[in-house]
Amino acid sequence: MPFTLAIVGRPNVGKSTLFNRLVGRKLAIVHDTPGVTRDRRLAPAKADFPFQVIDTAGFETGPAESLGNRMTEQTKAAIADADVCLFLIDARDGVTGGDEIIAETLRRSGRPVVLAANKCEGLSGDAGVMDAYRLGLGDPLPISAEHALGIVELLDALRPFADEPSGATADDETDEEIPVEDDAAEDGGDIANDNAVEKPLRLAIVGRPNVGKSSLFNRLLGEERSLTGPEAGITRDAIAAEWIIDGRTILLHDTAGMRKQARVRGEALEELSVANALDAIRFADCVIVLIDATQPFEKQDLTIADLIAREGRAVVFAVNKWDLVEQRGGAISNMRERLDRLLPQVAGAPLIAVSAVTGEGVDRILPAVVEADRAWNTRAPTAALNRFLAGALAQHAPPAIHGRRVRIRYMTQAKSRPPTFALFGNQLKALPDSYIRYLQNALRTAFHLEGTPIRFHLRQSNNPYAKD
Repeated sequence: MPFTLAIVGRPNVGKSTLFNRLVGRKLAIVHDTPGVTRDRRLAPAKADFPFQVIDTAGFETGPAESLGNRMTEQTKAAIADADVCLFLIDARDGVTGGDEIIAETLRRSGRPVVLAANKCEGLSGDAGVMDAYRLGLGDPLPISAEHALGIVELLDALRPFADEPSGATADDETDEEIPVEDDAAEDGGDIANDNAVEKPLRLAIVGRPNVGKSSLFNRLLGEERSLTGPEAGITRDAIAAEWIIDGRTILLHDTAGMRKQARVRGEALEELSVANALDAIRFADCVIVLIDATQPFEKQDLTIADLIAREGRAVVFAVNKWDLVEQRGGAISNMRERLDRLLPQVAGAPLIAVSAVTGEGVDRILPAVVEADRAWNTRAPTAALNRFLAGALAQHAPPAIHGRRVRIRYMTQAKSRPPTFALFGNQLKALPDSYIRYLQNALRTAFHLEGTPIRFHLRQSNNPYAKD
């Protein structure tokens, strides 16, 4: 069984850089600003022996309810979950008072500790490395995570733990991060509904800052996996965790709040956070758009939902902070009407009132996600599609274009994920958007495709007698 390694250290000593180096991908956000990492992130290492790596926030002192103290509690939870701790110090700074506090915490934890002095590249001497001996945690390994120096020696120091049984009692998260590519999600192809449950369903929670994404993430997982609080913009990385419920495995992603592009531009750290959130959307199967019930359907909510529709992902709308709504009578019906009017490209998508704080309505999320995923994976038989087309054309024929009738001869489904249909006929590119929308809405009703975008490919016949 793979062991779990927690990378621990002060802010800005290079923990996330080393994490990315060990897992072989740029998963964690790296920036010169101290304290970029705030949540625990776990991923499998890329090595010739198996182990999991946890990236952690730095140790910070402060009042019990302060953000820094809450980050430290997340790091302590990572230490408790780990089999081995990698204590990282900055060789340029030497041992500081903060390092000594962390060293004492690690000694009390009872976990084996590997000590490494990072940022050793270009140092004229080894004073910082020698200084680390006074921590009493064994021989420090000089490394440079940024330049891949000493990584082989570090892996050699970790290798013996691969031969020992894992002693941690942490929940068995296989925190699969955002994959580099997924052919099934991109090309759809011949994926039937029956096969959709074989792989974990990838579910992302997105929305504006401070709408309660991390609170909902924690509520669904049943643990304080992500930092929460009144401060806007706490979450920076897209954090993934395995959620197993009713026999189904779901890879749940918490993401950073997405502000308007104009407000993010020039803010390098926030740009990286939004880029991570966009990656989570692109590689998700289904996306929960979380909306603040006290300020529903603001322009940014619509922008985010439109982005998800253009990416072709299944979507579920969750209206959070429902416990703060005083006048509930007819509120959901009014929101439903606004949703279908403002976002016709995902008309009929599930809309659920929830409270991440109290748990109200949260049990309705999974059935809505499963139903949206079913629609996203649907493949309709060609015969049924052409019966549908005949009825739709009889009820509402296409308009004439310059006195010539548009003829739609037949249709087939090109792929699923999202459902994509090919229309064959003449002058199809002249069809107005309103008629395309009519066919999309009729398809939703006929084949129960609520909660997923619908795409059309127009395959137009060439007229050899038409003049150029």
